[in-house]
Amino acid sequence: MAVPGEHHPAFEEYCETIFELREDDLDVIQARIADRLRVSRPSVSEMIKRMSDESLIEVAGGKITLTVTGEELAVRVVRRHRIAERFITDILGLSWSLAHREAGRWEHVMSHEVETAMSSLLGEPTTCPHGNPIPGSGYTPPSAKKLSELSSGQEFTVSRIPEELEFTPGMLEFLENSHLVPGSHGTVQIGAEAGDMTVLIDGTSVTVDSYATARILVTV
Repeated sequence: MAVPGEHHPAFEEYCETIFELREDDLDVIQARIADRLRVSRPSVSEMIKRMSDESLIEVAGGKITLTVTGEELAVRVVRRHRIAERFITDILGLSWSLAHREAGRWEHVMSHEVETAMSSLLGEPTTCPHGNPIPGSGYTPPSAKKLSELSSGQEFTVSRIPEELEFTPGMLEFLENSHLVPGSHGTVQIGAEAGDMTVLIDGTSVTVDSYATARILVTV
């Protein structure tokens, strides 16, 4: 029996994706949704039509926005995903990449009671392991800038790894293994003027490509 307010996982997945693209300051268009979810554009087009019929989204000028109902659904799914990631890394001690995959499953089946208990056990966290805000947690964003904007010699603290990088193959493993994680302190050794950047983290030099440095957020 369906529970009032619940939707098919596919609708949840799309609302979550629209929410996260907007969160990363990207225009929400069908092509970006297709790339993020790794599905065909005709499939996205069909789903967008269904979601519009369900009053979950509105489409104007090719750009997609969530309705009030769609926003509520997205917030619920994103919150559960990020709490699940935090639980899997902090309590179970598993890797970022595994946590990201597993949370993608848990977000569709987690009850409100489990979500609340899990958040309480974790001490009511305000971000996921990657520094992205947990909706409804009272998160206050720091004054951050892109890593690529820093010059040689500048010190920084990693603040946030945006969702866009979480979906880049191999990126979560690289960042975790390189200790480029929220809260880590580093120093820029070679700036991004030539493209890639070299930073010193925990006494180890790490070369980070321009795609990542243009998205990793840090405080200085």
